[in-house]
Parts: sequence; C-alpha cells; structure tokens
Amino acid sequence: MEKVEHRAARAERIVREAGKLALSFFHSPDALRVERKGHQDFVSQADREVEMFIRDALDAAFPDDGIVGEEHDRVSGTTGWTWVIDPIDGTTNFVTQIPAWTVVLAGVAEGRTQIGVIYDACHDEMFVATRGMGARLNGRALAVEGGKGLREGSVGTGFSNRVPTDGVARLVTGVLAEGGVFHRNASGALSLAYVAAGRLLGYAEEHMNAWDCLAGQLLVAEAGGCVEDQDADAMIEAGGRVIVGAPGAWDDLLRISEAAFAAG
Repeated sequence: MEKVEHRAARAERIVREAGKLALSFFHSPDALRVERKGHQDFVSQADREVEMFIRDALDAAFPDDGIVGEEHDRVSGTTGWTWVIDPIDGTTNFVTQIPAWTVVLAGVAEGRTQIGVIYDACHDEMFVATRGMGARLNGRALAVEGGKGLREGSVGTGFSNRVPTDGVARLVTGVLAEGGVFHRNASGALSLAYVAAGRLLGYAEEHMNAWDCLAGQLLVAEAGGCVEDQDADAMIEAGGRVIVGAPGAWDDLLRISEAAFAAG
C-alpha cells in the first residue's frame, strides 16, 4: 500500500487543481447556476463540477479506494481507505462573492482521519495535516498556542439546519458571558483551519457532516489543539457535534458547548 505521506502529497496536488477550477467559477458569478437544497443551504454548478473533478482524479490515483462526497453518490472501495470530499465548503459565501470558502478533502482509514487537506483558493492558503506528522500551512509547520483563554481571542461558531437554532444561540450567549467573542464566517472547514493556525481559539458546532469537519479536526489535533475523540467512519455515516480548541480555552469552551447543545 502506498505510504500515507505519498497519498497526502497526491491529495494536496488534486485539491490545489480543484481549487483553481473552483476559482474560475468564482470569478464568473453571472454564469453560475445555483439551486436551493434547503433552508440556508445552496448548491451550485461549481460544487458539482469541482466534486466530479476530484472524484475523477482520485479514481485515477487510487482506483480501489472508496469515495464519499457531498454532491454525488458514494463509491465503495476495497483498500480500507475512503476519501471524503467537500468541493466547496461555504457555498453561500461562494455564490454571493464573499472570499471565504474552501475545497476540502479527508482520507480515512482504520476509523480515523489520516489525511486532511483544506485549500483557501482565494488567498492561496493550503492547510495539510497527516496523522502523526503534523500540520502545515503552505509548508510551514503549525502549532496552536496553548496559554490563551476565552477572553484573549475569538471562538468560531457554526449554524446547522439539521438541528434547532436554540443551541447556537445558547452557545453565543455562553461565550459572551465568559468574556469571549464569537466569530462566524459561514465555512466550518475554514474556521477549523483557522483554529489550527492560531487565528481562532476554538470552534463549536452542534452538528457537522463528515466532509465539513474531518480534515479540519485532524489539522487542529496535529497542530497541538484539543479535539473530541470520534470514530471517523461513524461521522461519515451520521455526522455529529464538533468542538475543538486551543488548550488554554478548551475546558471552558467544552463546558459552554455541552451546556448549550444539551439543553435542547
């Protein structure tokens, strides 16, 4: 079996090319077809075409691996590896010309995310993590600063249309009550990458799908942050809550999040 670092390098190249394709759509908004999937949930022509580009590239590189994506049917594999794709995380931003969206790819094996790639094509920022080998931003090693508490930075928050809105309202209220500040950029994957880069103290969302979070959770963990232990295969099947944070903010963010999400 190909070494994980070789798989990670190939995945990074695929995502970078996919980002170029996505960027070409982003720069031609008048020609972009957009559909509504649900409340505050959109899909564009770019989402579908970028995912097919990634699927075709993965099939050429790893023909026996499984593939799970947001916009197209699941493909079973025989190697024990599954690739999880979000072609454009932050579609609402994408279709409204806000440069805060990412192309996301995670490689899962043995119930754990082994590879995470998040590419912010608008700013040419490539976040890559390989289990046990650290996290990098454009080749530079990432290390979460451990000592900052909630009062010393911002916490990312997410909105999910799969759960009642009360939870995120309680989360924001709880963060503010502790002297913190909340931040939302409408791309959960990008927010998770920002935690790994030390730009946010943490991130919490009551429910995320696997394609939105697996790569980012690995990035945070490999950068030295705190992440809830979850089975990646279970997340692929049903999704779940996501809470990550810098060590100094982790205990407080976990307590606030659990209270906010449990109350419903």
